[in-house]
Amino acid sequence: MRIELPEQKKQVHEMRFSVRWGDMDAMGHVNNAQYFRYLETARIDWMRGMGLNPDPAGQGPVIVNAFCNFYQQLAYPDEVLLRMFVSDPARTTFETWATMERVAQPGVICAAGGGTVIWVDFPRQKAAALPDWVRAAVTA
Repeated sequence: MRIELPEQKKQVHEMRFSVRWGDMDAMGHVNNAQYFRYLETARIDWMRGMGLNPDPAGQGPVIVNAFCNFYQQLAYPDEVLLRMFVSDPARTTFETWATMERVAQPGVICAAGGGTVIWVDFPRQKAAALPDWVRAAVTA
């Protein structure tokens, strides 16, 4: 399956993880909701790596939409390579994208997903302009 990502994307994070037995559902494959956890873990790992830690009294990122497309089933004990990309910085938002493939099958995408991140002033509960350092981090 060929996955089309925006031309101006920037790979910012890569992680490997093993599918856990508890990630699976009664059908014997990874439960669909678990893929969103994988995507969330990648986003949080990347953000923490940039020194971005949540501050309820300040500003920070919020996911305003999320999606995942499923192409091949993952199951225990698969080892997964997740690559995360960012693109399309706007005044208050940017896009995140990720692909997931089995380490044993390089280049074969099992799932792809992402989400829109909006920068928020938490005390005011309003969108805020992306800080320059965030804009630089997400610009290809």
